[in-house]
Amino acid sequence: MAFSPEAAFSYLERAHEQGRLAHAYLISGAAGAGKRELASRLANLANGTHAEDVFATGAADVFVAEPSSKSRRIVIEQIRNLEHSLQMRATNGRRKVAIVSDADRLQPQAANAFLKTLEEPPNDSLLLLLSALPEALPDTILSRCVPIPLALPDEMMPPAEEMELIALLKEIAAPPANGIHGAYRLAQGFQRLLGKMRESIQSENAALLKAEEVRYKNTTDGAWLGEREDYFKALTESQYVRRRAQLVEVVYRWWSDVVRASTGVNGQEIPSAAEETRAIASRLSTAECLQRIRRVEELRDQLGRNIQEALAVEVAFLSVFR
Repeated sequence: MAFSPEAAFSYLERAHEQGRLAHAYLISGAAGAGKRELASRLANLANGTHAEDVFATGAADVFVAEPSSKSRRIVIEQIRNLEHSLQMRATNGRRKVAIVSDADRLQPQAANAFLKTLEEPPNDSLLLLLSALPEALPDTILSRCVPIPLALPDEMMPPAEEMELIALLKEIAAPPANGIHGAYRLAQGFQRLLGKMRESIQSENAALLKAEEVRYKNTTDGAWLGEREDYFKALTESQYVRRRAQLVEVVYRWWSDVVRASTGVNGQEIPSAAEETRAIASRLSTAECLQRIRRVEELRDQLGRNIQEALAVEVAFLSVFR
Protein backbone atom coordinates (compact mmCIF):
# COMPACT_ATOMS: atom_id res chain seq x y z
CA MET A 1 0.00 0.00 0.00
CA ALA A 2 1.31 3.45 -0.92
CA PHE A 3 1.54 6.16 1.74
CA SER A 4 0.93 9.87 1.60
CA PRO A 5 4.11 11.78 2.53
CA GLU A 6 2.53 12.80 5.86
CA ALA A 7 1.51 9.24 6.73
CA ALA A 8 4.96 7.98 5.79
CA PHE A 9 6.67 10.61 7.94
CA SER A 10 4.40 9.82 10.91
CA TYR A 11 5.34 6.15 10.62
CA LEU A 12 9.06 6.98 10.46
CA GLU A 13 8.78 9.50 13.28
CA ARG A 14 7.27 6.86 15.57
CA ALA A 15 10.04 4.43 14.65
CA HIS A 16 12.63 7.10 15.44
CA GLU A 17 11.08 7.89 18.80
CA GLN A 18 11.09 4.20 19.69
CA GLY A 19 14.68 3.72 18.52
CA ARG A 20 13.55 1.36 15.76
CA LEU A 21 14.60 3.17 12.58
CA ALA A 22 15.97 0.72 10.07
CA HIS A 23 19.43 1.35 8.64
CA ALA A 24 18.13 1.68 5.03
CA TYR A 25 14.88 2.82 3.41
CA LEU A 26 13.80 2.86 -0.23
CA ILE A 27 11.43 5.80 -0.79
CA SER A 28 9.68 5.29 -4.12
CA GLY A 29 6.97 7.03 -6.10
CA ALA A 30 6.26 8.94 -9.29
CA ALA A 31 7.53 12.45 -9.96
CA GLY A 32 5.65 14.82 -7.67
CA ALA A 33 4.95 12.20 -4.99
CA GLY A 34 7.23 13.97 -2.49
CA LYS A 35 10.24 11.63 -2.28
CA ARG A 36 12.85 14.36 -1.81
CA GLU A 37 10.71 16.26 0.70
CA LEU A 38 10.21 13.13 2.79
CA ALA A 39 13.92 12.29 2.65
CA SER A 40 14.78 15.85 3.71
CA ARG A 41 12.40 15.70 6.67
CA LEU A 42 13.68 12.30 7.74
CA ALA A 43 17.30 13.42 7.49
CA ASN A 44 16.53 16.42 9.73
CA LEU A 45 14.68 14.18 12.16
CA ALA A 46 17.46 11.60 12.32
CA ASN A 47 20.33 13.98 13.02
CA GLY A 48 18.51 16.83 14.76
CA THR A 49 19.03 19.49 12.09
CA HIS A 50 16.53 21.97 10.71
CA ALA A 51 17.47 22.58 7.09
CA GLU A 52 14.38 23.28 4.97
CA ASP A 53 15.81 21.33 2.03
CA VAL A 54 18.96 19.26 2.54
CA PHE A 55 19.35 18.93 -1.25
CA ALA A 56 19.44 22.69 -1.85
CA THR A 57 21.03 24.05 1.30
CA GLY A 58 22.83 21.06 2.75
CA ALA A 59 22.84 19.99 6.39
CA ALA A 60 25.41 18.77 8.85
CA ASP A 61 26.22 15.07 8.40
CA VAL A 62 23.86 14.66 5.43
CA PHE A 63 25.52 13.42 2.23
CA VAL A 64 23.81 13.25 -1.16
CA ALA A 65 24.62 11.37 -4.37
CA GLU A 66 22.63 12.28 -7.51
CA PRO A 67 22.96 11.56 -11.24
CA SER A 68 25.63 13.72 -12.84
CA SER A 69 24.44 16.37 -15.29
CA LYS A 70 26.04 14.83 -18.39
CA SER A 71 25.59 11.09 -18.05
CA ARG A 72 22.49 11.16 -15.85
CA ARG A 73 24.02 8.23 -14.00
CA ILE A 74 25.43 7.83 -10.51
CA VAL A 75 29.01 6.68 -11.00
CA ILE A 76 31.23 4.68 -8.69
CA GLU A 77 33.34 7.73 -7.74
CA GLN A 78 30.24 9.35 -6.22
CA ILE A 79 29.53 6.24 -4.16
CA ARG A 80 33.15 6.07 -3.01
CA ASN A 81 32.90 9.70 -1.85
CA LEU A 82 29.64 8.90 -0.08
CA GLU A 83 31.19 5.91 1.67
CA HIS A 84 34.18 7.99 2.76
CA SER A 85 31.87 10.64 4.23
CA LEU A 86 29.94 8.00 6.15
CA GLN A 87 33.15 6.72 7.73
CA MET A 88 33.85 10.14 9.25
CA ARG A 89 32.82 10.89 12.81
CA ALA A 90 29.44 12.63 13.04
CA THR A 91 29.11 16.08 14.60
CA ASN A 92 27.96 16.20 18.24
CA GLY A 93 26.72 12.64 18.22
CA ARG A 94 24.42 13.13 15.25
CA ARG A 95 23.41 10.33 12.92
CA LYS A 96 25.06 10.34 9.49
CA VAL A 97 22.55 10.29 6.64
CA ALA A 98 23.35 9.24 3.07
CA ILE A 99 20.77 9.96 0.36
CA VAL A 100 21.01 8.35 -3.07
CA SER A 101 18.57 10.22 -5.30
CA ASP A 102 17.31 8.49 -8.49
CA ALA A 103 18.90 5.28 -7.23
CA ASP A 104 17.67 3.34 -10.27
CA ARG A 105 20.31 5.28 -12.24
CA LEU A 106 23.24 3.75 -10.37
CA GLN A 107 25.81 2.39 -12.78
CA PRO A 108 26.35 -1.37 -12.23
CA GLN A 109 29.76 -0.79 -10.61
CA ALA A 110 28.29 1.90 -8.37
CA ALA A 111 25.38 -0.37 -7.41
CA ASN A 112 27.79 -3.16 -6.46
CA ALA A 113 29.86 -0.76 -4.38
CA PHE A 114 26.80 0.60 -2.60
CA LEU A 115 25.58 -2.94 -1.91
CA LYS A 116 28.60 -3.44 0.36
CA THR A 117 27.59 -0.34 2.31
CA LEU A 118 24.06 -1.71 2.68
CA GLU A 119 25.42 -5.05 3.87
CA GLU A 120 27.76 -3.46 6.42
CA PRO A 121 26.40 0.03 7.18
CA PRO A 122 28.70 2.30 9.18
CA ASN A 123 27.76 2.90 12.80
CA ASP A 124 25.09 5.54 13.43
CA SER A 125 24.22 5.84 9.74
CA LEU A 126 20.92 6.04 7.88
CA LEU A 127 20.78 5.19 4.16
CA LEU A 128 17.95 6.59 2.05
CA LEU A 129 17.42 5.53 -1.57
CA LEU A 130 14.94 7.48 -3.71
CA SER A 131 13.54 6.07 -6.93
CA ALA A 132 10.68 6.50 -9.39
CA LEU A 133 11.44 3.02 -10.75
CA PRO A 134 12.56 0.76 -7.89
CA GLU A 135 11.89 -2.32 -10.07
CA ALA A 136 15.04 -1.44 -12.03
CA LEU A 137 17.22 -1.83 -8.92
CA PRO A 138 19.01 -5.13 -8.31
CA ASP A 139 17.15 -7.53 -6.03
CA THR A 140 20.19 -7.59 -3.76
CA ILE A 141 19.68 -3.89 -3.03
CA LEU A 142 15.88 -4.07 -2.80
CA SER A 143 16.05 -6.88 -0.23
CA ARG A 144 18.21 -4.80 2.11
CA CYS A 145 15.93 -1.75 2.25
CA VAL A 146 12.60 -1.15 3.96
CA PRO A 147 10.23 0.02 1.20
CA ILE A 148 8.31 3.30 1.63
CA PRO A 149 6.12 3.69 -1.48
CA LEU A 150 4.46 7.10 -1.90
CA ALA A 151 1.22 7.81 -3.73
CA LEU A 152 0.54 10.81 -5.94
CA PRO A 153 -2.06 13.28 -4.61
CA ASP A 154 -5.46 12.45 -6.11
CA GLU A 155 -6.11 16.07 -7.01
CA MET A 156 -3.15 16.31 -9.39
CA MET A 157 -4.54 16.47 -12.94
CA PRO A 158 -2.11 16.19 -15.86
CA PRO A 159 -1.97 19.06 -18.38
CA ALA A 160 -3.94 18.68 -21.61
CA GLU A 161 -0.87 17.87 -23.72
CA GLU A 162 0.06 15.03 -21.35
CA MET A 163 -3.43 13.55 -21.63
CA GLU A 164 -3.22 13.83 -25.42
CA LEU A 165 0.14 12.05 -25.41
CA ILE A 166 -1.28 9.23 -23.28
CA ALA A 167 -4.08 8.86 -25.83
CA LEU A 168 -1.49 8.60 -28.62
CA LEU A 169 0.46 5.99 -26.67
CA LYS A 170 -2.66 3.92 -26.13
CA GLU A 171 -3.48 4.04 -29.84
CA ILE A 172 -0.24 2.33 -30.87
CA ALA A 173 -0.05 -0.12 -27.93
CA ALA A 174 -1.56 -3.16 -29.62
CA PRO A 175 -1.19 -4.92 -32.98
CA PRO A 176 -1.61 -4.05 -35.76
CA ALA A 177 -1.09 -0.41 -34.72
CA ASN A 178 2.33 -1.03 -33.17
CA GLY A 179 5.56 -1.77 -35.02
CA ILE A 180 7.66 0.54 -37.18
CA HIS A 181 4.71 2.37 -38.72
CA GLY A 182 3.07 2.90 -35.35
CA ALA A 183 6.34 4.16 -33.86
CA TYR A 184 6.75 6.62 -36.73
CA ARG A 185 3.17 7.90 -36.31
CA LEU A 186 3.77 8.32 -32.59
CA ALA A 187 6.98 10.28 -33.23
CA GLN A 188 5.09 12.57 -35.61
CA GLY A 189 2.28 13.00 -33.08
CA PHE A 190 4.77 13.79 -30.33
CA GLN A 191 6.41 16.45 -32.49
CA ARG A 192 3.01 17.95 -33.32
CA LEU A 193 2.35 18.23 -29.59
CA LEU A 194 5.70 19.95 -29.11
CA GLY A 195 4.89 22.40 -31.91
CA LYS A 196 1.49 23.27 -30.42
CA MET A 197 3.05 23.67 -27.00
CA ARG A 198 5.75 26.02 -28.28
CA GLU A 199 3.19 28.14 -30.15
CA SER A 200 1.05 28.39 -27.03
CA ILE A 201 3.99 29.50 -24.88
CA GLN A 202 5.12 32.02 -27.49
CA SER A 203 1.62 33.46 -27.78
CA GLU A 204 1.24 33.84 -24.02
CA ASN A 205 4.58 35.58 -23.60
CA ALA A 206 4.07 37.78 -26.66
CA ALA A 207 0.85 39.03 -25.06
CA LEU A 208 2.71 39.77 -21.82
CA LEU A 209 5.42 41.69 -23.71
CA LYS A 210 2.81 43.64 -25.64
CA ALA A 211 1.09 44.63 -22.42
CA GLU A 212 4.38 45.93 -21.02
CA GLU A 213 5.09 47.90 -24.19
CA VAL A 214 1.69 49.59 -24.02
CA ARG A 215 2.04 50.31 -20.32
CA TYR A 216 5.60 51.65 -20.29
CA LYS A 217 6.22 53.05 -23.79
CA ASN A 218 5.92 56.64 -22.55
CA THR A 219 7.81 56.19 -19.30
CA THR A 220 10.99 54.38 -20.32
CA ASP A 221 13.50 54.28 -23.14
CA GLY A 222 13.72 51.82 -26.01
CA ALA A 223 16.74 50.07 -24.49
CA TRP A 224 14.70 48.84 -21.53
CA LEU A 225 11.98 47.46 -23.80
CA GLY A 226 14.66 45.73 -25.87
CA GLU A 227 15.93 44.06 -22.73
CA ARG A 228 12.39 42.94 -21.90
CA GLU A 229 12.07 41.43 -25.36
CA ASP A 230 15.23 39.42 -24.79
CA TYR A 231 13.89 38.41 -21.38
CA PHE A 232 10.65 37.05 -22.81
CA LYS A 233 12.53 35.16 -25.54
CA ALA A 234 14.64 33.46 -22.87
CA LEU A 235 11.56 32.82 -20.75
CA THR A 236 9.77 31.21 -23.70
CA GLU A 237 12.66 28.85 -24.34
CA SER A 238 12.98 27.97 -20.67
CA GLN A 239 9.27 27.20 -20.32
CA TYR A 240 9.29 25.15 -23.50
CA VAL A 241 12.28 23.05 -22.39
CA ARG A 242 10.63 22.40 -19.02
CA ARG A 243 7.29 21.34 -20.52
CA ARG A 244 9.02 19.24 -23.17
CA ALA A 245 10.83 17.42 -20.37
CA GLN A 246 7.48 16.78 -18.70
CA LEU A 247 6.17 15.19 -21.90
CA VAL A 248 9.24 12.95 -22.14
CA GLU A 249 8.59 12.04 -18.52
CA VAL A 250 5.13 10.75 -19.54
CA VAL A 251 6.84 8.33 -21.94
CA TYR A 252 9.21 7.31 -19.12
CA ARG A 253 6.27 6.71 -16.78
CA TRP A 254 4.54 4.66 -19.50
CA TRP A 255 7.52 2.32 -19.75
CA SER A 256 7.86 2.28 -15.95
CA ASP A 257 4.36 0.80 -15.85
CA VAL A 258 5.36 -1.73 -18.53
CA VAL A 259 8.33 -2.78 -16.36
CA ARG A 260 6.08 -3.12 -13.32
CA ALA A 261 3.63 -5.25 -15.26
CA SER A 262 6.51 -7.37 -16.58
CA THR A 263 7.82 -8.02 -13.07
CA GLY A 264 4.38 -8.61 -11.54
CA VAL A 265 4.42 -5.48 -9.37
CA ASN A 266 1.05 -3.89 -8.66
CA GLY A 267 0.35 -0.21 -9.19
CA GLN A 268 0.59 2.11 -12.16
CA GLU A 269 1.69 5.68 -12.62
CA ILE A 270 -0.77 5.97 -15.53
CA PRO A 271 -3.77 3.97 -14.29
CA SER A 272 -5.89 4.84 -17.33
CA ALA A 273 -3.44 2.90 -19.52
CA ALA A 274 -3.06 -0.16 -17.29
CA GLU A 275 -4.57 -2.51 -19.86
CA GLU A 276 -2.29 -1.25 -22.64
CA THR A 277 0.93 -1.35 -20.62
CA ARG A 278 0.13 -4.87 -19.40
CA ALA A 279 -0.44 -5.94 -23.00
CA ILE A 280 2.99 -4.61 -23.99
CA ALA A 281 4.59 -6.35 -21.01
CA SER A 282 3.09 -9.66 -22.11
CA ARG A 283 4.93 -9.42 -25.45
CA LEU A 284 8.35 -8.37 -24.13
CA SER A 285 10.81 -9.83 -21.67
CA THR A 286 11.75 -7.80 -18.59
CA ALA A 287 15.20 -7.25 -20.09
CA GLU A 288 13.62 -5.83 -23.26
CA CYS A 289 11.38 -3.54 -21.20
CA LEU A 290 14.37 -2.24 -19.26
CA GLN A 291 16.32 -1.74 -22.48
CA ARG A 292 13.56 0.45 -23.86
CA ILE A 293 13.20 2.52 -20.73
CA ARG A 294 16.95 3.15 -20.84
CA ARG A 295 16.51 4.39 -24.40
CA VAL A 296 13.91 6.88 -23.14
CA GLU A 297 16.49 8.04 -20.58
CA GLU A 298 18.98 8.54 -23.41
CA LEU A 299 16.45 10.71 -25.27
CA ARG A 300 15.96 12.79 -22.14
CA ASP A 301 19.71 13.24 -21.85
CA GLN A 302 20.13 14.12 -25.54
CA LEU A 303 17.41 16.77 -25.43
CA GLY A 304 19.07 18.21 -22.35
CA ARG A 305 22.25 18.68 -24.42
CA ASN A 306 20.37 20.64 -27.12
CA ILE A 307 20.75 17.95 -29.76
CA GLN A 308 18.62 18.38 -32.90
CA GLU A 309 15.16 17.80 -31.47
CA ALA A 310 13.18 16.31 -34.36
CA LEU A 311 15.90 13.82 -35.27
CA ALA A 312 16.45 12.76 -31.65
CA VAL A 313 12.72 12.15 -31.12
CA GLU A 314 12.27 10.19 -34.34
CA VAL A 315 15.31 7.94 -33.81
CA ALA A 316 14.40 7.29 -30.16
CA PHE A 317 10.74 6.52 -30.83
CA LEU A 318 11.57 4.15 -33.68
CA SER A 319 13.88 2.32 -31.26
CA VAL A 320 11.52 2.32 -28.27
CA PHE A 321 8.14 1.64 -29.90
CA ARG A 322 9.02 -0.53 -32.90
